[in-house]
Amino acid sequence: MQRHFQMLADYNHWANNRVYDGCAALSDEDYRADRGAFFGSAHRTLNHLLVADRIWLRRITGIGTAPMELNVILFEDFAELRAARKAEDDRFIALTKSLSPQDFERAVTYTPVSNPVPVTDPLAGMLAHVFNHQTHHRGQIHTILTSLGQPSIVLDMIAFLRIDGKRWMS
Repeated sequence: MQRHFQMLADYNHWANNRVYDGCAALSDEDYRADRGAFFGSAHRTLNHLLVADRIWLRRITGIGTAPMELNVILFEDFAELRAARKAEDDRFIALTKSLSPQDFERAVTYTPVSNPVPVTDPLAGMLAHVFNHQTHHRGQIHTILTSLGQPSIVLDMIAFLRIDGKRWMS
């Protein structure tokens, strides 16, 4: 299981970098315009992903800041947001490398932002959610990009494995 989550953390970093490259090609107006995604714009969606990851990493590790709202804009500046995204991706990569097989069964109790009633989940399920959540919102950003005439971004896991993730294929 550790190897699987290490691969997902590595893929997550790769895919996020591609999405940020796509967003960098947008005008500031298009990047910030409400395009009907759950959080509206590419800018707000990228901020939401960073917010959510900080919340999950705080729950899992007890380290870092954890915003109390899911729609907070942490960074207005694209370059600063991208640097913060890389730092969180690096934290997930380091976390997955540090876990023992027993850690994945560890129960974590936390209070969700959207429903303030304490819950307890196994760490493996929490990590699976985090990486799936990233994929979900990257898909929304991909739709924003293609609707604006930008080229489609290859985000498939198998593409990652064939291009930059060959070490995970053995």
